[in-house]
Amino acid sequence: MKKAELVFVPVPFAGHIVSILEFAKLLVDRDDRISVTVLIMKLPVLEHSVVNNHIHLLSASVSGRIRFVHLPQLNPQLASTSPSNSKALSPTHVICSFIDDQKPLVRDAVKQLTQSVSIRLAGFVFDMLCTSMVDVADELGVPSYVFFTASAAFLGLMLHLQALHDNQGVDVTELVDSDAELVVPSFVNSVPGRVLPSVVGDKQGGGSTAFLRCVRGFKGMKGILVNTFMELESHAINSFVDGTSPPIYPVGPMLNLKHREHLNHDNTNKDIMNWLDDQPPSSVVFLCFGSNGFFPLDQVKEIAQGLECSRHRFLWSLRQPPPKGEIAMPSDYVDFEEALPQGFLDRTIGIGKVIGWAPQLDILAHPSIGGFLWYGVPIATWPLYSEQQLNAFQMVKELGLAIEIKLDYNTGDGHLVSAKEIENGIRSLMKNDSEVRRRVNEMKEKSTNALIDGGSSHTCLGHLIEDMITNIA
Repeated sequence: MKKAELVFVPVPFAGHIVSILEFAKLLVDRDDRISVTVLIMKLPVLEHSVVNNHIHLLSASVSGRIRFVHLPQLNPQLASTSPSNSKALSPTHVICSFIDDQKPLVRDAVKQLTQSVSIRLAGFVFDMLCTSMVDVADELGVPSYVFFTASAAFLGLMLHLQALHDNQGVDVTELVDSDAELVVPSFVNSVPGRVLPSVVGDKQGGGSTAFLRCVRGFKGMKGILVNTFMELESHAINSFVDGTSPPIYPVGPMLNLKHREHLNHDNTNKDIMNWLDDQPPSSVVFLCFGSNGFFPLDQVKEIAQGLECSRHRFLWSLRQPPPKGEIAMPSDYVDFEEALPQGFLDRTIGIGKVIGWAPQLDILAHPSIGGFLWYGVPIATWPLYSEQQLNAFQMVKELGLAIEIKLDYNTGDGHLVSAKEIENGIRSLMKNDSEVRRRVNEMKEKSTNALIDGGSSHTCLGHLIEDMITNIA
């Protein structure tokens, strides 16, 4: 029986690494021929505890067929982007430069792996931000795949923008925040310029250049593995039939509920899970805005007032902004009362809980969660950064799986979402007889069926595995 080794190279952001590690576990659980080595980069601005905790829990459940290699810390003198000039650049540019600097470390780690262990490399699986590392794979003569953590529709938009720029000479930076309506093959509706990711319009900080370079890297891959499923995004997935991109493999969603149950009992999150255990089913609104999500204090107070007036149970992940001018992750407040209205915590005892960093997937899998302010639960959209504006547009307008609070919110424009808007959004979200709730429940069942034997993603994963195995023929 042929044995195949895959090398995974994720970006160590919680939202990326959790999904790609779940995919690694899905592969090795599905086929005994496959083993995975995951290379973990040390990103200077990242809080490592979240990533390391997930790695520890996952490694305890996979009996050695997923191994982790922690790359050494990059020598600051060899970095192409130093702390002194990184403040003038976009976070995307800084991240992409950091990834470029990691290439020698990845190359050395893989060479050492192949020399010390009797393995047959079947391919690399790169994070969607690591496409420039295809050079390393090409040098070693090994095929590359990219794991795309966002939607198939967003993948289609990225490829469309790159084609507009490279083939038609369009300055895509001018489309962002404009009145333009883009006809994009992966979307049913035209896409407003106001929901395009801000990085596309970042000419001065280098974000747009880094974005386009990243997308070009997709073209050199043997396949693009997307964390989605056919029943959810049939239009988007079918839009890739023109042959201008590598094969698309919808292999999601990455929701391993057995693993979730294991994580729920981790001591770090026990207080949160115990509180959720005490709440009625589908009764709690979960407010979480991603690993990099935060608000100014005046907006925090509007959210608090809207929550209190809605009279619904809530779990709120409230993060403190990083220091101004620094590229850093939000942190937890030492004292929530310094950010919240006076008396808020006392008035909401029994119906609400404010927390710092949240184990998002664990919480969303809990039966008490009835709504998610922002898979498996109704969503109210309030996008903050990255591609969240576009995701919100897709969830509300394309898929009918979300309630709109704001589609084009921008923390930098000084606009406040009022407490009344937030209250109304939460009330709409939590209606038991809403069309959104019906649609979400229907899609939740379809997502589960996609992963079981004979399901669309299960079948697609089988085709992908066979393709990977042929790499070592």
